[in-house]
Amino acid sequence: MQANDLRKGQVILFEGDLCKVMEFRHHTPGNLRAMVQAKLRNMRTGNQFEHRFRSQDEVIPAYINQHEMEYLYSDGHAHHFMNTENYEQVEISDEDLGDAAAWLSPGVKLQVQFYESKPIGIELPKTIRAKIASTEPMVKGATASASYKPATLENGVVVQVPPFVTDGEEIIVDPSENRYLERAK
Repeated sequence: MQANDLRKGQVILFEGDLCKVMEFRHHTPGNLRAMVQAKLRNMRTGNQFEHRFRSQDEVIPAYINQHEMEYLYSDGHAHHFMNTENYEQVEISDEDLGDAAAWLSPGVKLQVQFYESKPIGIELPKTIRAKIASTEPMVKGATASASYKPATLENGVVVQVPPFVTDGEEIIVDPSENRYLERAK
């Protein structure tokens, strides 16, 4: 695949090591060629580094197996999951989960990613139902097209919501981008 196809959370083989894309940014400086600036984390050493790919550079994706697992609990430095088919348990470190750890709640079933039988991360659902813990009150005269306001969810994540959303409401969010999608029905 080409460097333009990189996405956050994707695992690639880079210089012989397994690396996870932590952040990426497409960049086209003036009249120069387009490039992709990516922050990568070496899965073996844990070191993070930045690399600039030309947009036409070939990148080798790592082939990852996924198994449905149920999130059980966290013990401060790792998160524990149980395979729903054979009841085997695995743990994944905070570093491997990154921002995805905030979206975990006991009993939730999700896909855990494995590379050569070692758990390396999770795939969050496309949408998650979340409850708003606190947000600013609605300003009189504000419309739905007005600017968004910050709202803190019960899991501590802050998302931007429309002005009509209030404390205690349940909303649907995209966990990959921490983005409000709609009110929960």
